[in-house]
Amino acid sequence: MDFRSQSIGPSGLGSLAADALLVVVVGDHAPDTLDAPLAALITDAVAQGDFAFKAGRSLYVHRPAGMKAGRLVLAAASAATPKAFKAAVSAGLGPLKALGAKHLVVACVGAPLTAGHADALVAAVGDAVYLYTHTKPSAPAPSKLAKVTLACARDEAAGLQKGLARAAAVHAGVTLARECANRPGNYATPTYLAEQALALGKTFGFKVQAFDRKAVEKIGMGSFLSVAQGSDEPLRFIVMQYQGGAKNDAPVVLVGKGITFDTGGISLKPGGEMDEMKFDMGGAASVLGAMRAIGQLKPKVNVVALIPACENMPSGRAVKPGDVVTSLSGQTIEILNTDAEGRLILCDALTYAERFKPRAVVDIATLTGACVIALGHVHSGLFTADDTLAADLLAAGDAGLDTAWRMPLDDEYAEGLKSNFADVANVGGRPGGAITAAMFLKRFAAKYRWAHLDIAGTAWKGGAAKGATGRPVALLTHFVLSQAR
Repeated sequence: MDFRSQSIGPSGLGSLAADALLVVVVGDHAPDTLDAPLAALITDAVAQGDFAFKAGRSLYVHRPAGMKAGRLVLAAASAATPKAFKAAVSAGLGPLKALGAKHLVVACVGAPLTAGHADALVAAVGDAVYLYTHTKPSAPAPSKLAKVTLACARDEAAGLQKGLARAAAVHAGVTLARECANRPGNYATPTYLAEQALALGKTFGFKVQAFDRKAVEKIGMGSFLSVAQGSDEPLRFIVMQYQGGAKNDAPVVLVGKGITFDTGGISLKPGGEMDEMKFDMGGAASVLGAMRAIGQLKPKVNVVALIPACENMPSGRAVKPGDVVTSLSGQTIEILNTDAEGRLILCDALTYAERFKPRAVVDIATLTGACVIALGHVHSGLFTADDTLAADLLAAGDAGLDTAWRMPLDDEYAEGLKSNFADVANVGGRPGGAITAAMFLKRFAAKYRWAHLDIAGTAWKGGAAKGATGRPVALLTHFVLSQAR
């Protein structure tokens, strides 16, 4: 998709020869500066009750009189914010998705544009045109839309073009994350994730390693191995290194949970909606997507990505409730519930991260249903004891329209993880389940600045709209960019 900005005043919108024109109107009236045919059309549509200056309202007009664009959509925005602009663009794109427009011009009248509006535009277009087809030959034909131009004032053009370039890279990363997560578990295996990482390395010059079981045994990742031992599918531990800063600069480390299918193991999940457990590698997918965006944008910062990838399956070899395993850190873990497996693979990756002497480590995981109960599907859960790191991640989420909400990490929450037979149990009780999961991970991240993102409620949607969202690629990319020197 080609995204670009163009200096076009409100009075020139009627002369645009694009296939389609989407006009977002902010406020409770059409500006006086609009050219006459467009202003007259809006006035008449409001008078006839076909359009109103209320959020969510839109109107499609085919071959509008006095205008060169063959298709016109009006969409009302509730405010001038990027979030409101994105909602309006999304509503306006609805009637255009199935049509033949190849070039769309988007204009916002009644408010100035910022770089945040560029992120909003690209995210809205990306959501509208994305179509999963890999295992669905009968899927409808993809959108023909190939070029999107953001009309703007002359003094806004340079900033918006920079914002569009950044947003386009994020969009490519989000698309990769969605493609990886949407593939069924018999397609998106640990080996497949390693292949995606190696392909990114070849394209963008990353150093990539994909360790097999023998190598992981040699490293000493006993906790990770315990989860993988019940599956016939080979595990992979993926290490990606992007060198954008000075050689000795401490890197940012991203750690993505890569459970490519989660049955719960011996603690078997209920059958209903278990198919959605193919999305349990959403953390790994988002890390791959963020690295895709980073490779395109080339920020001056060093980044390491770590992805422990395996299946969690029941078998005669599978780990059992009550088993005790030894993690890479040397700490022993009593596995009370084999369905709390994500933290078992992440803890060894967090210990492995120590060797990079990182400036900060962020792990990303579809970790707990408890986080979905706490935050629903709006915000990802953010856990960290570092106020500066929390502020940076929250700001990155706001900038990328990919928000998070900070959750507590008080020491008292660790009480439920005590074990009579090991250094720590892998689960506590039901109360505060997302927090106790984070407290478990915190034990293995004591030697550096660390944050945990629980994306169980945001990495995918269920129901009729079932599919991966690509979150939190935007948050991670904006965070990494904020760390560049």
